[in-house]
Amino acid sequence: MKKAVMILCDGMRPDAMLQCGNPYVTELLNESKYTLEARTVWPSVTLPCHMSLFHSVDPERHGTTDNVYMRQVRPIRGLIDKLAKCKKKNGMFYSWEELRDVCRFDRLDESYMYSLHNHGYDYRDVDKTVTDRAIEYIGRRKPDFVFLYLCGPDDIGHGSGWMSQDYLDSISFDFDQIKRVRESLTDDYFTVVLADHGGHGRSHGSTDPEDMTIPVIFTGKDFAPGKFEGDVNIKDIAPTVAKLLEVENEPEWEGRFLF
Repeated sequence: MKKAVMILCDGMRPDAMLQCGNPYVTELLNESKYTLEARTVWPSVTLPCHMSLFHSVDPERHGTTDNVYMRQVRPIRGLIDKLAKCKKKNGMFYSWEELRDVCRFDRLDESYMYSLHNHGYDYRDVDKTVTDRAIEYIGRRKPDFVFLYLCGPDDIGHGSGWMSQDYLDSISFDFDQIKRVRESLTDDYFTVVLADHGGHGRSHGSTDPEDMTIPVIFTGKDFAPGKFEGDVNIKDIAPTVAKLLEVENEPEWEGRFLF
């Protein structure tokens, strides 16, 4: 039975991945099914993008259009809620409290939030800590699905600017964390590495390609390496992960299965 770990690097541009200087980027791509030209949703803002990632609909449908959660008028069951309904064991490890609303708390076997804002704004400490906890949890509980959120690129993008050296360094650091996770996994796990949005200058949220283009990388023993053919959207992730975990999609999900 397949299991999955989804790792999201907030604000990570695909071109920055290739320029960050970490050799694991090339190593991962060489063994993955991937695209560096996937699209996120507009507004290309963190919480709306995450809601679309997990609920496979546009922000106008789920109702969250900025970084303040809006309760859905006509609720759609999200990926984690769907997996829990099918008796899958789920974990979530993150550092931005607003992400708590991507699923109902009681749908998680384990949840850990280590706030960037409460720990001196040191993304290295925060991203390493949540990664440590995710690795420990996976080894202890053997869950079916884990979501790991890494904050560094977005934090540094807003502070020093997208494509600055500090920003590239943050991506390199987070790829060290991705490598640690992948090296800890057994063969029954596949991984999904992606971003929620990109950025330009010191901001994001526009329809500019720099904000809207994201990487999507699937790695596992059952995926033939190479590039995805056709368009890939952040809304495609929930339907693809669910089907790979042998769970039926929700009828209202708009994304497609990528394989």
